[in-house]
Amino acid sequence: MARIWKTPLFVLATAYFVLDGLFSHVTRPFAAWLGRMQIFERMQRWIVSLRPYPSLALFALPVIILEPVKPLAGYFVATGHLVTGAMTLVTGEVLKLTCVERLFELNRKKLLSIPAFAAGYKQWRRMMDLVESLEVWKASRRLVSRAAQSVRQRWLRSKRVQESDRRSDRRSDRESDRRSYRLQ
Repeated sequence: MARIWKTPLFVLATAYFVLDGLFSHVTRPFAAWLGRMQIFERMQRWIVSLRPYPSLALFALPVIILEPVKPLAGYFVATGHLVTGAMTLVTGEVLKLTCVERLFELNRKKLLSIPAFAAGYKQWRRMMDLVESLEVWKASRRLVSRAAQSVRQRWLRSKRVQESDRRSDRRSDRESDRRSYRLQ
């Protein structure tokens, strides 16, 4: 009987890690940007000053608070509120992963000095290495990369068009000013 559950559980676990990995890929730049902001400097000093177990408690806080967002999003989708469910899931995941990644980055050595955390992290890293070696993962990374590149190119193109429009507007304003000056 236990064998029957192995494959579906493996598929669910893999899907969970792939989703977390994709969200994590998206939130890394955001977490790095937040880390460079002056407003969070004082909070970062406080976080770094914590000892290992208080660091672990702080690290667990966003997971404990924001992990229940997934079933809530599932409820919204199941009751026909697809957009609300999707927005709830994306917002919760982005917030959770941003906080968790930033806290881990600030307290990595302290957290890994806790034996149980280090063992769990080793297992998680092993699972992520497996997920990242899957073709689905590689294809999704390529897709995200292409989408980001496309958005970047369109953004730059629209900026160039706006700048060109501004220059031509200024030119036409100057020409009309000259014409009105001549008529006077």
